[in-house]
Amino acid sequence: MAEERIQMTEDGLQERKEKLEYLKTVRADQITRKIAEARSQGDLSENAEYDAAKEEEAKNAAEIKELETLIRNADIVDSSSIDKSKINIGANVVIRNMDTKKDFEFTIVGSKESDILKGKMSSTAPVGAAIMEHKEGETVIVELPNGTETRYKIKSISYPRKRATKKK
Repeated sequence: MAEERIQMTEDGLQERKEKLEYLKTVRADQITRKIAEARSQGDLSENAEYDAAKEEEAKNAAEIKELETLIRNADIVDSSSIDKSKINIGANVVIRNMDTKKDFEFTIVGSKESDILKGKMSSTAPVGAAIMEHKEGETVIVELPNGTETRYKIKSISYPRKRATKKK
């Protein structure tokens, strides 16, 4: 069975690659030192520090495996080939709740890179999915998980400039 492709922004993929590198090097080294230190204390059968370090090692390995799978299956949204007048993954968006007259600003990202506290809304979240492919000035009705409907007006759409890539 083929693994599911995961839409991501270029920045999101880069963040995952950096985290993977950190887990494989810095974090793995820290855990190895903890295990060695715990081993040096003698009897491992009643050594809580050793058990905790081994558990930490297993969690780190699982996170590494998850990130490797995510990176392998990442489908980068090419912002150069999309209609920038419409909302798509990678768009910076400002919308207004027409009931509260409150504005919200965020970037639309793939589901695996969403973090609303950092202003990254998933394209599969109720609001994100509802505004996809819509244009500036349009009003969209969003059905929220609690069954209520809210109207949002799309105030602006912009796409970040492509980052310069480092030459090696």
